[in-house]
Parts: sequence; structure tokens; C-alpha cells
Amino acid sequence: MATFLYKLGRLAFRRRRFVVLIWVALLALAGVGAATAPSAPSDNFTVPGTEAQQAFDLLHERFPGTNADGASARMVFQAPDGQKITAGPNKAAVEKVVDELKSTPQKATVADPFAAGGDAISKDGTTAYASVSYTAKSSDITDATHTALEDAAQHGRDAGLTVETGGTALQASVETGNSEIIGVGIAAVVLLITFSSLVAAGLPLLTAIMGVGIGIASITALASTLGLSSTSSTLASMIGLAVGIDYALFIVSRHRHELMEGREGEDAAGRAVGTAGSAVVFAGLTVLIALAGLAVVNIPMLTKMGLAAAATVAIAVLIALTLIPALLGFAGPKALSRKVRKGRAVDTGKPNMGTRWARMVVRRRVPVLVAGVVALGLAAIPMTSMQLGLPDDGSQPVSTTQRKAYDLLSDGYGPGFNGPLMVVVDAAASDDPKAAVDRIKTTITGFPDVKTVNAPAFNTKGDTATLSVVPDSKPSSAQTEDLVHAIRGHQGEFTGTTGAHVLVTGTTAMNIDVSQKLNDALVPYLALVVGLAFLLLMLVFRSVLVPLKAALGFLLSVLAALGAVVAVFQWGWLSGLMGVEQTGPIMSMMPIFMIGVVFGLAMDYEVFLVTRMREAYVHGESPSQAVVTGFNHGARVVSAAAVIMISVFAGFIGSSESMIKMMGFGLAIAVAFDAFIVRMTIVPAVLALLGRSAWWLPRWLDRALPNVDVEGEQLRKSLGDTVTTGGGASGTGASEEEHDPVRV
Repeated sequence: MATFLYKLGRLAFRRRRFVVLIWVALLALAGVGAATAPSAPSDNFTVPGTEAQQAFDLLHERFPGTNADGASARMVFQAPDGQKITAGPNKAAVEKVVDELKSTPQKATVADPFAAGGDAISKDGTTAYASVSYTAKSSDITDATHTALEDAAQHGRDAGLTVETGGTALQASVETGNSEIIGVGIAAVVLLITFSSLVAAGLPLLTAIMGVGIGIASITALASTLGLSSTSSTLASMIGLAVGIDYALFIVSRHRHELMEGREGEDAAGRAVGTAGSAVVFAGLTVLIALAGLAVVNIPMLTKMGLAAAATVAIAVLIALTLIPALLGFAGPKALSRKVRKGRAVDTGKPNMGTRWARMVVRRRVPVLVAGVVALGLAAIPMTSMQLGLPDDGSQPVSTTQRKAYDLLSDGYGPGFNGPLMVVVDAAASDDPKAAVDRIKTTITGFPDVKTVNAPAFNTKGDTATLSVVPDSKPSSAQTEDLVHAIRGHQGEFTGTTGAHVLVTGTTAMNIDVSQKLNDALVPYLALVVGLAFLLLMLVFRSVLVPLKAALGFLLSVLAALGAVVAVFQWGWLSGLMGVEQTGPIMSMMPIFMIGVVFGLAMDYEVFLVTRMREAYVHGESPSQAVVTGFNHGARVVSAAAVIMISVFAGFIGSSESMIKMMGFGLAIAVAFDAFIVRMTIVPAVLALLGRSAWWLPRWLDRALPNVDVEGEQLRKSLGDTVTTGGGASGTGASEEEHDPVRV
């Protein structure tokens, strides 16, 4: 592989104008496609195989035109202190707002609180609510509809009432543009410090932005054809920007190293692509596996997001292997710092910080290893109490109207009112559907934690009904989850006594089903991703123990990161510093999302750092000295890449949306743990302890595995480079101590 990539890098360098024109043309073509493509479809959040989804499908079939999964809103009215909402002026103000709601865009129905038999008025008479259903899903609610809701609420406030609005209709798409700009700005500063050259610092940014541009424009252009939702671009842009900068960073860094070794520009570009480019290919494959592996969860929206992001990563790899060497041809010597170009750079002979750190770790390998593992273990302890759930209005910041409406409804009608269960009764096979539904309603009313069960609503054919069950407990509580399981557990009894089939759905039940589905998929996903990556890393490093160490280190960093997320967002530690206004369950998608993204990035750092160690080892250095050499060449660049990633993800901590804030914090802390504690500390300590055993591979397996030559040994031989022999894989007869200044 190294030889092929070497030739590819030289070809791109020589034909740089042609290569640049191809990529510019692809960007223009994708841009035109995006500009002329029909609008992206709305998010169709379906969860195949769950009871909640089966119930929604049945409702679409038996209640045509009702749009069971359409958006909804609840506008809550509270009278001034000491007054009743039913008092003349207050009632008139509410009715005026309700009339205004009936003329809002996308409205399907509006329930007048005073015409609903009194159920919409609290027992103390101070609070009432109006329910609004919409013909569109929450993701399709327009700005005009949002504005109409806000205007109606304000008119109620002007009349002296407290008016707040909650519900799915107020869910807005999350804006992340500012966060990405902050991340790119910090990346530019880090690259400039790393390379001391504006040209070298600009290349990774330019190519990463171009890659993301092609990827996002292609997603937009193909959205309607492939059924990609507008949210598919969010994950794609974040991951594409991250890996695009990383991959270009490593190839530019290797190119500069080759130039400073005295190579000509074309040869330096070829060697950079042949060596660092090989690492880019395998690092990219691990990211692709992690993102495409999200399909095992069997949530279509998550699968499409993963595949879209994987396509953007593939584009980033191709750009790094072709466009970067082409642009390096245009840059010429300007890729080096001014001091190096003018010959003013003086080699003082002092080891750099990476070398000094590696030597310290190798000398004190045991205490360093123990300290690293203990630190991550302590950080992981909070994970043992992690509670999973999906967000509702109760998790919104206390300053939002959604949260205020949630609290008003909880105070006036009970905590379970914000998360009613929808029980769908399929009585088509029952002799007397009405009697069957009444019997089921009576049985459910007697269940623990049930506050009320509203009157059934039948379809026009009279063979299917819905029951609204209001729990005593809040939607995210364990008691409400137990109630859902209790109703479902009586399915056999319901069918046996009435002939009807009962399904539980609604937002609360769907959240419970999604959480369970994600929990069930976690172990298979881990096994798939880690297993395939283990095989890839075995090819790269020709070792059994190094891939095993990489996988175990990744698990340590992810567990520690999840522990930190629980400590901040569930326990409330440092919540003020992080701007967390409301603690609660961890979002169900967080663990599997973090595993997918962090695994790919963690293996990037593993491949880039350990490949240099492997390269030094097979070229004759002792195992411990190879660790030091790997850090000498790679630590600065890996550190810069990690800081860039942390900055990109940390930018999302400032989001007002609690779930986005949680994701940003979790990914940032996971990259910090993995890059600086696992890869920079635990990895060199373990490799120093293992010595030559780290690179052991059974002979039969060595013969069976194809030689991908990531470290470029065959490339060096074909180029006529002199290969030093010694204590490594290509040397014989010398002891480790004779070639290891760290241990002498």
C-alpha cells in the first residue's frame, strides 16, 4: 500500500493543476446539485420493531387523516393571584386567544378549555390549557406558525394572564454555525503555532472546508432521492471537519519532515502520502466502520446520519491523499517556516517536549500506568448510576416558555399530565368492541400509578379506540416506565377476556422503547466496531497485543467520559460552570453516539502515533527507543489534532439546548481523556512494559495476513534507503539495552 500511495502522491504533485481542477469541479457540481435539488424531506423518526411504532402504524391505518405523529402544542393560562380563570374577564381573554389559535397556519384542531367538559380546567380553578394539533410534524412547523403561537400567547399576557406554551410544535432546529466558526478559529491558531507557517496552517483548513462543502452539498442534492433528512448534515459536517483537519495535518507534517531531511518536493510529497497517507487510510476505515455500524441500532434516521457522515469521511480521506500533495506542490518551500527556509533554524540538540515526556513515561512505566488507569477508573465511577431517557419539556432551561408551561401543568394537574400514555385498542376481532374497550379501561384504571383514564375515542368504523392514560408520576420516572410495562404485561389477559389487542404508545412510551432499543444495541454495536477495528489494527501493526491494548484503552476513555457526563448533567457537579440549568437523565442516544464518534477519532490517534513507533521498530530501533522516536515525530502533531477536536466539540457546550450541550461536553472530555491519558500516557507505558512482546504475531497468522506495509518498509527498500538493523524486527543479535539510551 505504501508504494502505491507513494506513486499516487507523486502523481498528484506533478499533475497538481489537473487535480485541483477536478476537486473544484466536484465542489461546483455538488453546489449546483444542492441549489437545484428539491427541499430535503422532514425527519421521519420511526423505530421499527417497537410496540410504540406498531401502535402509530395502526393509528395511521385505522384513523386516516388524523396524522397521529403530527406536532402538538399546549397553551397554558393561569389567572392572576386570588382570581379564577373562569372569572368573566379572564375567561373572555382565554377565549379570544383560542379564537386566534384557530386561525394559525398548519393548525388541525384546537380544543377550547371551556368546551371540554371542564377537564381542561384545574381543580382549584386557577389554570386552564388549550390543546392545538397540527397537520405537520414538529420538524416541518414553519416560522410563521411559531410566530402565530408567540403572538397569541402575548395577547393573553397583555390581558393580565400568565401564558406559557409547550409541546413538540415549539421544537426548533438547532443552529450550530457559530460553534463551527469558533472551532475553525481555534483550529487555525493551533495549526499556526504547530507549523509556524501561514501556508502550512492554511492547507488543512482549506481542504477540510472543501471536503465538508462537497459532502454537505452532495447530501443536500441527494436528500430527496435517498430519503436523507436535513439533520443528516449536522453529524456529517461535525465529523467531516474534524477528520478533514486531522488527516491533512498529519500528511502536511510528514511532508515538512521529509523536506527538512533534504528531499525534493515531489519525492517528499510521495513519501508523506506513502507513509502518513497509509495511516490516514486505515484511520479513515476505522471511522467508517464506527459510523456505518450505527445501522445495527435499526433506527432509520440514525442509520442515514451515520452513512452520510461516513461518506463525508471518505471524501476527507480522498482529499488528503490527492488534493493535499497537489496543493503542497503549489506551496513549495513555503510549507516550511520562515526560519527553516532562510536557514536560521538552529538545532540546539535539546529533545522536544514529546521526547522528554516519552522518556519519563518509559522510565516510570509502572507508576504512570497505574496512575492513568486509576484516574480514568475514578472518573468512570458515576457511570454506575447512569439513568437514560429522552428529553422533554421538563429538561428545558427554567427560563424557557416550554419549561414554564411544563411546571404550570404539573402544579395544576399533576406531574404525570405532561406525559400521558396513549393506549390503542384494536378490537376488530372482538365480538363487542365497545364492551371490550370499556373493560380494558376499567382494568387500567385500577393499575398502580394511574391517575385518570379519559373516555375512549373510536374510529369511524368502530373497531379501534384510543385511551389517554395519565400517570401519577412524571414522564421520565421509573414509576411511569413500570406502568407501561404493566399494561403491556397484561396483553395476554386483555386478549383472552375481550378478544382485543392492546398497544401502548405516545411520546412517553416511545421514549421508553427507544431507550430500551439503544441499550439492547449497545453490546452488538461495540462487538462489531471493536472487532472489525481489531482486525484492521492487526493488519496495520502486525501484532495481537497492540490492537488489544488500543481497544481496552478506548473502553477506558469512553467509560470515564460517560462518568463525567453523569457527574455534570445528572448529579449536577460543576453544573453552574457548564451552564446546566436542569439536571436529569442522560439522553439515550448519548452512549452509542459517543462510542461511534470517539472510537473513530481514538483509533486515528492510535494509528498515527503508534505507526511511527512501529516504523522505528522495524527499521532497527529497540522497543523502548521506538516509543521515544514515535513521540519525537508524532506527539506534537497528535496533541495539536486533539486540541482542535476538543475545541470543535467544546463549542457546542455553549448551546442553549441541553442535549446539544451534553453532546458537546461528552465528546470534548472523551477526546481529552483518550488523547492525553490513554494514547499519550497509558499506551507508551504499556508498550515499554511489553517490550518486544508488544509486536508479537504468531507465524501462521503472520503468513495469513496480507502485508499492507503501513510503516513503509518495502517502500524504503524500493527507493534504496539504507535500513538500520538493530533490536527491532529487522535486526538481529543486539540487546535492547545496546540500542536504548532511555534504559542505559
